[in-house]
Amino acid sequence: MNATEREELKDKKRIVIKIGSSSLTHAYTGDLNLMKIEKLVRVISDLKGQGKQVVLVSSGAIAAGRQALGHHTRPVTISEKQAFAAVGQARLMMVYQKLFAEYNQIAAQVLLTKNTMVNDSSRYNAQNTFDELLKLGTIPIVNENDTVSTSEIPLVDNFGDNDRLSAIVAALIGADLLILLSDIDGLYSDDPRQNPKAEFIGLVKEITPKLLDMGKSTSGSDVGTGGMAAKLAAARIATDSGSDMVIANGDQVEVIEQIVTGEEKGTLFLAHSNHDFDLMDYINHEY
Repeated sequence: MNATEREELKDKKRIVIKIGSSSLTHAYTGDLNLMKIEKLVRVISDLKGQGKQVVLVSSGAIAAGRQALGHHTRPVTISEKQAFAAVGQARLMMVYQKLFAEYNQIAAQVLLTKNTMVNDSSRYNAQNTFDELLKLGTIPIVNENDTVSTSEIPLVDNFGDNDRLSAIVAALIGADLLILLSDIDGLYSDDPRQNPKAEFIGLVKEITPKLLDMGKSTSGSDVGTGGMAAKLAAARIATDSGSDMVIANGDQVEVIEQIVTGEEKGTLFLAHSNHDFDLMDYINHEY
C-alpha cells in the first residue's frame, strides 16, 4: 500500500528516536528494564555502524529515581518529581554510558527546557552543540531537564512530555526521520483499548483538523505520560519541519531496524515542508 514511501526510509541519515517510560520499565514494578535498554543500545549502535546519525530522546529519569530511592508509587508533587528526576537522570545516564561503551560508542547528555528553545541565543547554542556532538560521532541522549523545569511537569498528562520534545529536537537539528516508540502500534481511528472495531491507519499523508480531533489524551501505562493527542502534535511539528515520522510499538525495540529497512511497521506520517510553519511561534503559543 505505501511500499514506495517505506522504501525511502532506508535513505534517512539523521534520525531522532524517542522512547517512553513505559517502553523502558517493567510493567509490574516500574523499575528499569535493563535487558530492553541493552537491546535499544545495540540497535542504535548498529545504526551508527551503517553511517547514520542518531539522537535518542529518552524518558525514564523519574522512574529510575523511583527505583533508586525505593519508592514504588508514582510521585505526586512537583518537588517529588524533581527530586526523583535529579537522582534518576544521573542513574539513567550511567546505564546508557556503560552499555554504549560496550559497543564502542560514546553517549552524550543533553538536558533541555522550554526556555532553551524560546531564547534565541540558547536555541542557537543548543543547535551548534547537537551539530558538534554528531560530527564527533557521539549519540546525544536528550531529556527534559525535570529538576529545574516546572512549566512542563505538572502538565505532562495533557502536553505529552517527550513526544513533542523529540519533534522539536528533530526540527532543531534538521532530522529527516523521527521515530516515536510507545505502548501502541500506531494511529487508530479510535482508541483500540476501548473500541475493538477501531481501524489501524498505516499511512498519513496530511494531518487534517479531523485527524487532530481524533487524538485523545489516553495512555494505558502507569509510567507513560503521552497520549495520542501529543503524538499527533509531534507529527505536526516534525512533518511541517520536513521530517518523516513513524509511531510504533516499543515493546520490541528491534522495530527500529524494521522501520529503517522499509518494513510496514507503525504509522508513517509523510513530511511536507510547510514554509508558513514557525517552530518558535508554535512553542510560544501552543506548546
